[in-house]
Amino acid sequence: MTTIESQDLTIAGVLQSFYVVPDYQREYVWETDQVEQLLGDIFGELGSRAEGAVPEYFIGSIVVCPGPSGVLELIDGQQRMTTIYVALCAIRDHLVELRQTPPGALGAQIAATSTDVNGQDHYRLRMDLQYEDSGGMLQRLAAQDSDNYPVEKLTRSMANIHNAYLTARSFLQREFGLNSEATRAFYGYLTNRVKLIRIQTQDVAKALKVFETINDRGVGLDSMDLLKNLLFMKASRDNFEKLKVTWKELQDTIFAMGEKPLRFLRYFIFSNYDVDVLREDEIYGWLTKHEALCGYANNPLAFAKELVASASAYRNFFSGKDQNGNANRFLENMQYLGGKAARQHLILLLGGRHLTGELFDRLCSEVENLFFCYVITREPTRDFERDFVRWAAELRQVKTSDQFEKFVAERFTSARIALSSRFLDAMRRLTSKSVQKYRLRYILAKLTQFVELEAYGESEGTRWLNRYINGGFEIEHILPENPSSEAVSEFGGGDLDELAQRLGNLVLAEKSINASLGNRPYSKKRHVYLQSQLLLTRVLPERPKIGSNTRIDRTVAALSPFDSWNADAIERRQCLLADLAWRAWGIVGGVSSVQSTEVIV
Repeated sequence: MTTIESQDLTIAGVLQSFYVVPDYQREYVWETDQVEQLLGDIFGELGSRAEGAVPEYFIGSIVVCPGPSGVLELIDGQQRMTTIYVALCAIRDHLVELRQTPPGALGAQIAATSTDVNGQDHYRLRMDLQYEDSGGMLQRLAAQDSDNYPVEKLTRSMANIHNAYLTARSFLQREFGLNSEATRAFYGYLTNRVKLIRIQTQDVAKALKVFETINDRGVGLDSMDLLKNLLFMKASRDNFEKLKVTWKELQDTIFAMGEKPLRFLRYFIFSNYDVDVLREDEIYGWLTKHEALCGYANNPLAFAKELVASASAYRNFFSGKDQNGNANRFLENMQYLGGKAARQHLILLLGGRHLTGELFDRLCSEVENLFFCYVITREPTRDFERDFVRWAAELRQVKTSDQFEKFVAERFTSARIALSSRFLDAMRRLTSKSVQKYRLRYILAKLTQFVELEAYGESEGTRWLNRYINGGFEIEHILPENPSSEAVSEFGGGDLDELAQRLGNLVLAEKSINASLGNRPYSKKRHVYLQSQLLLTRVLPERPKIGSNTRIDRTVAALSPFDSWNADAIERRQCLLADLAWRAWGIVGGVSSVQSTEVIV
């Protein structure tokens, strides 16, 4: 044959050959909407024909190359071909359910006998998925046995294939119901008038190159699929199995953390190469232009393994752990601060994976402090993503403690100082209505923890913010949200609804204490606050007397107690907490919390 052979074929013509999807290919991923659209488009074209006219309908192209035993390896077009194959199984089963004999050609389009060079007959499916996750689901559909497999044992690919079958069955039932003749007409149109172009090359390398050209710049496929193809195109056939296993590990890692593959790939590039701006639709183009820089041409397997290592670290960072999977208090804090949406900081963390454990811990602390400054001052997300991208390039060059300190001073410290006035203003105006509830809990927990770190030093009881967030403490409104008449009278004037939501009116308290306080006035709450184990709560009515010039004394000296509670008290406590936040998040002199808690008084 010539180097590339192109044929315009009907589905019937296509299915005169046998196909295998190699085990290194992407698994079947089509969902209900895509299956519905393909079948609906074909049916719509059939329904729009003029009387006596049978128009052709083109559904794209496939790329194949010769495989073993006379089969064709399907390099591109698996999603469409698998869907068509599943639809044929569904048509057969729909007709059988109507107690009709399926068309004679249909069975041979699902499975048929071929004869090898030795004259031996082999009964095989027209479509064979060789990747492990397919789990033999096509064989089960072909054998009309797909319903006898435990749902809990289905892989993602098996579930998608089975869903495609159920979607096709539902489509046939909805459009044709008990009308077997209409079902046959649809089959006849599908197999005889629906066409595609089959592009056949001499070998897999040329087929992969054609695949890349057809899908240039991500048309029809995203950059992750194209990158996979690119790596296989550069790999030797001997490494296909290793590359397949590595790529599956990458896919499983990304899937397990629920991340978008292209976001991970974009952050991977930001953290490893000097790139300032890159949109998701530009990723593949960038990779092809920087082949030598990335090194995937010379060693595609090593590049894939680096992707896996980065994805594993990414997953750990996002779940509050260091790259080795150990709990990291500052990354745990980022979960409480950023919720599920915060990811920009992962660029820097990926760029700092080479740091020693101590320096990486410092980096995480600096990231938490600055991220909070950005959030509380409402710095645009695009701005701090831009900063983190640029800083990641500098961080990769940091090798020593001195270089790290210089990097922190020039980037983190200066950024916090630049935001210091806005930070203080934001904290002095903060209310429970101006931030998300999970973030408000983070703020109160962080302030409470900071006071205890200053007073008691670092211990298992004080180092983890989780204790203050999930340790049975609730947000207590000192002026109740629904105050009793006695509480209103004692409090005095002011906008009670607004004042009740101010940060200065909020404190953490044990669930039992919070329940007992109710909507009573401050004068009847004071003695209860004294029973709290939290120092910031206990100092509300009076300072504890521990000794003379002890660490605790020096800590509570700056925490003024309140004999009464009114609008002025809320304002004064709001300013007090803002000043406390100034230190807790390392604004003063740029000192990070991990440094300040190491000082033993």
